[in-house]
Amino acid sequence: MPPLPSLSMSRRRAVLGGAAFITAACHNGAEKIAASELKEKPNVRRLGWSSSASLPLAVQEIYPCAHKERIYLAGGLQAQNGRIIGATSAHHSWALGEATWRTELDLPAPRHHPHMISFKGRLLALAGFESLADRVQWHIQNTGWVMSKDEQGWDEQTPLPAPAAEAVMGITGDGALHLVGGRTWKQAGRTGAWNDHIDTDHHFVLVDLNGLWERAAPCPYKRNSAAGGVINGALHVVGGRQVRGGNLAYHTVYDAREDRWREAAPMPQAQGGLAAASRAGKLYAFGGEYFDNGGGVYPEGWVYDPARDSWASLPDMPKPRHGLGAVTLDDSIYVIGGALKASGVETTPLVEVFTP
Repeated sequence: MPPLPSLSMSRRRAVLGGAAFITAACHNGAEKIAASELKEKPNVRRLGWSSSASLPLAVQEIYPCAHKERIYLAGGLQAQNGRIIGATSAHHSWALGEATWRTELDLPAPRHHPHMISFKGRLLALAGFESLADRVQWHIQNTGWVMSKDEQGWDEQTPLPAPAAEAVMGITGDGALHLVGGRTWKQAGRTGAWNDHIDTDHHFVLVDLNGLWERAAPCPYKRNSAAGGVINGALHVVGGRQVRGGNLAYHTVYDAREDRWREAAPMPQAQGGLAAASRAGKLYAFGGEYFDNGGGVYPEGWVYDPARDSWASLPDMPKPRHGLGAVTLDDSIYVIGGALKASGVETTPLVEVFTP
């Protein structure tokens, strides 16, 4: 199938302009807040949102995770004085009730877009990009690290079958770790340029930390910068974009028992560079960026209910961002870092909390 076109209307006030559009949107699986309701509740943007301890650095292009009742964040593109200065190896964690983030053992090398996940009781940082010079470069990696059992160092993890970055990771109901989609090299002659990559439908599976990665049913659509989460043991992959295309609204679900993908209700709006997290049997998605019409960042948040196969809108993010992370801890979703404007502009240490 050809990619879905990106939507030119990038603000909720645009899509809430008339009853006819609201009806059509609901028919397509999105429950919109009526314009009259927005007028009656001018603070709707703040409902459900609060702030938390800021990161010790401004960073974007991150994939934080929950591990042993803490949020862990390592790597990313760091900024100082509003300017990206390069990839970082910095590693921090935070737990409920703490006023500041705790410094942890740095990654063995600076990386942006490293995928962090808690697997088999260990903390992993996989794939992503490294820079071979002072300026930011996009050398895709197939290697990664696992925190040692005594948590005093990083050990090398089994390499992926192919380089991968800006993919989606999750642990399905059978306990296996999955890495899906993302970007890889266009050809063997590698350079550090962003446009030397292609989108992939890779689907790699790791059953045991000491085992080898296996291949599973390819993702139905080649895309990068998507997001996802696991609901009832199934891996949901939503949104994203393509190197030669635009943002996507696709929503595909992987059933590990049958090694099969199925289509689910697409996102109400095509968003790439977003973040997502699952909570209480639903999937929550936030933010992202677009480059048409001058570019910008999406304020919209959405929640997907698998029981109804439908999406509903959430109150807008107080500080819309892209290249951010989303992690569920306790009963809330922590929306972490990112940039307030498209690309590398106005990278932030901000942490906001959404509590349904």
